[in-house]
Amino acid sequence: MRGKDENEVAWDCYGEFMKRLVYDPTKYGARMKIVCFVSGFGTNYREIVARNVNHHYIVFTNRPGCGGVAIARANRHEVIELSHIPYLKAARRRYGSGNIPRNCPERTEYEQKLCALIESRIGGEPDLVCLAGYDQWLSDYIVDEYYPRILNVHPGDTTKGYHGLHWIPSAKAILAGDEVVRSSLFFVDKGEDTGPVLVQSRPLNILQTINRAESASSQGLSKALRDIADFTRTHDIETYEDFQEKAGRELLGMMEIICRNLQEALKVSGDWEIYPFAVHDLIAQGRVQIAGRKVYVDGEEMPAHGYRADENE
Repeated sequence: MRGKDENEVAWDCYGEFMKRLVYDPTKYGARMKIVCFVSGFGTNYREIVARNVNHHYIVFTNRPGCGGVAIARANRHEVIELSHIPYLKAARRRYGSGNIPRNCPERTEYEQKLCALIESRIGGEPDLVCLAGYDQWLSDYIVDEYYPRILNVHPGDTTKGYHGLHWIPSAKAILAGDEVVRSSLFFVDKGEDTGPVLVQSRPLNILQTINRAESASSQGLSKALRDIADFTRTHDIETYEDFQEKAGRELLGMMEIICRNLQEALKVSGDWEIYPFAVHDLIAQGRVQIAGRKVYVDGEEMPAHGYRADENE
């Protein structure tokens, strides 16, 4: 049964940034206890499992009956279903839908319940928690419980501040004049996509991706991309919020179409590559250490953007 080891206790209680393995296969064995949190189709979970089926997987969902549950049952993996809706009902009335604070008491209570369910099923704490399309904020409670064993993937370069849901990070990259976009796989901390980055995907060229999408079905995207660049330059656009405020409905609509194409392409070439790689090729092999915000792979300190496959071939 896994609990906190001495190093983790020192970290949590005293903030001592001791370099330690995220997972030690010599101590805990080659078969990890991996809990995947899903709220939708479960494709990230699917890809993690496809790389290596020989771990102990449990799927947790806050959306009973979602697509990820069907995949888990087909894989004969245990499923834990616990809807967040009744737990957050009072908070939703108090704050309004979409405005529930990350650390409200109701969310903490919900996470205490889900952690208890998970730990009762596996007889201790999970070796790794993979947020695989999970649509709820994590409170400080669960981060304090499991850090740095919670992973998440984001469709953008978090080190550049390209935060936001779905296609928004790609829009921010375009407005910044970037030629490429990347996915980031990071350790979840108490901020919004601010945790230390473990892996970033290979770069996905924006123009080439849009040209391919245009050839397949979506016409006018290349011209729209040029129009957005011209508008950004002539109207001194510095942020996505500036663009939202100053751009017309047509240009905003084209930006969304462009970025949804980028997001879908990045999911395949980015998320589905780096998530399984980080879990199985790095963490499960005992290759990853962390100390404060510093990440080490094979004993070497990684830059802020983490391990990049295209720079380590």
